[in-house]
Amino acid sequence: WRPQPGATQLRLVGGKASGGLAEGPMAEAGTPTPGQGGTVVPAMPSQAGVVVDNPFPQEWGHTKSFATRADKIVIVLVGLPARGKSYIARRLAHYISFFYSTPCKVFNVATYLRQLTGQDMHPASEEAKPYRLQAAGQALADICEWINEAIIMPQPLKRQRTGDSKSSTARCDPGGPYISGEFEFGAVAIYDGTNCTVERRRWVVEKLKSTGGKLIFIETTCDDEDAIFRNLVGEKLAQGEPEPAAEEKQRILLEFRTRIAHYESVYEPINEQDLTWIKLSRGSSNEITMHNIRGFLPSRIAQFLMNLNLERKPFYFSRHGQSQYNQLGKIGGDSDLTELGEEYATALAKWVKQNVTTAPDGRTPQPARLWTSSMRRTIRTARHIAHETIIMPNGMEWVQMRPKRWRNLDEIYAGLCDGMTYEEISKQFPEEAKARKADKFEYRYPRGESYSDLITRLEPIAHEMERMQQPLLVVAHQAIIRVFYCYLMGRPRETCPEAQIPLNTVIKLTPTAVGCQEERFELIPKRPGVELDPASH
Repeated sequence: WRPQPGATQLRLVGGKASGGLAEGPMAEAGTPTPGQGGTVVPAMPSQAGVVVDNPFPQEWGHTKSFATRADKIVIVLVGLPARGKSYIARRLAHYISFFYSTPCKVFNVATYLRQLTGQDMHPASEEAKPYRLQAAGQALADICEWINEAIIMPQPLKRQRTGDSKSSTARCDPGGPYISGEFEFGAVAIYDGTNCTVERRRWVVEKLKSTGGKLIFIETTCDDEDAIFRNLVGEKLAQGEPEPAAEEKQRILLEFRTRIAHYESVYEPINEQDLTWIKLSRGSSNEITMHNIRGFLPSRIAQFLMNLNLERKPFYFSRHGQSQYNQLGKIGGDSDLTELGEEYATALAKWVKQNVTTAPDGRTPQPARLWTSSMRRTIRTARHIAHETIIMPNGMEWVQMRPKRWRNLDEIYAGLCDGMTYEEISKQFPEEAKARKADKFEYRYPRGESYSDLITRLEPIAHEMERMQQPLLVVAHQAIIRVFYCYLMGRPRETCPEAQIPLNTVIKLTPTAVGCQEERFELIPKRPGVELDPASH
């Protein structure tokens, strides 16, 4: 544990802290910290009257830092229409900005085409032909302007200090053209177009030379007509059009093939050895091929694409039923369910049977998955869910909702404040209460976690979620679901503490071509005079 910036100096008197955080005896060296899987508390001085002589303390914990001009990446999509390029661009952009606090923006050629023509014109259509090159050139020019401004222009760093309701602003010394603003990895631009020929890709490289950034081409191919049809239907539904009837499938595919015939006739798969690229193949061969991928963020991008499932299955999120600590207004802990929490656990099992493990026809079982945290209240909330065995089309047995427990899904750890009410925290640790109020996202509980820490902890779970090919129910905690909710809904990471995640409610998020469709189901109606969850992380 380290003190928050600006916190009162820690004075140790007779083994107790005065003017700091802890009232009462300090933890002995070698004592495991509760909830941290055996993490050892560092030894602290025990002699009386010790004062730390530190007139120039290190500022602690801001997530933004300075990066260099080399930290610029431009991702160029390659592929025929209806291969999932725009879906990949949108999901990848938010993954980068959410988990790495890195500015990322998508430049979609179809959007520029609509702006030029004033019509909702498909880029592959014949009437769009005269405008395609102009739209592509404007998108590339905007990439150059945006990424160079993002990197070169110094940005103010706004930092909240403990107990100070005002933001202090620190401006960096520009120091020449190779110093960035407040970006950890510089910036990432995504150019979303077809780029089907070697000539066009060379043209793109030439246009982007002025950025000085690293170019990564991502090609996506698919020879599965069902998948192509689902992509086409997904685009239509995202634009508000009605879902076409099943007998319309062949007509839609035929019209689409006619429209993109020119692209297919000139298409050249990416294989240039002097470029950096990732190939994603779906259909008869599900493969990913990489060439010249180096560096931390490019490697994370590659791993994300390896796990990204383009089938867009729904995610279901539910908090545990009301716990004993919820009832008492305490945060954290590992308490059991109350009577009302047990009622919700029973209702959840029935709802899952009707809505998650059964197909929309109301009769056919569909495979689904279940995750919980390792904490008692989530495990007990999910314990009534049935685990029937069904036979898959390939003849394999599938156990419905086989529970999988993740320590990563445990609630945000409140450290020394674990098991306390917020009134108790305000009385015993007033400076901590002020710091939390000033910046709830960056605030870190003493010897505990912040939302920023939580996002780092949950990134591996996000990869696991993205690869799911079946509907997934996650029974977890308020802070955990806040993070996943903001990630999937495309919201800034700083808004996580503001997301409303009530008890007794299932949240269904279904990825679409343009975002996520949200539905909420309240399984137990609110009861007058009953405070379900007075405390909130």
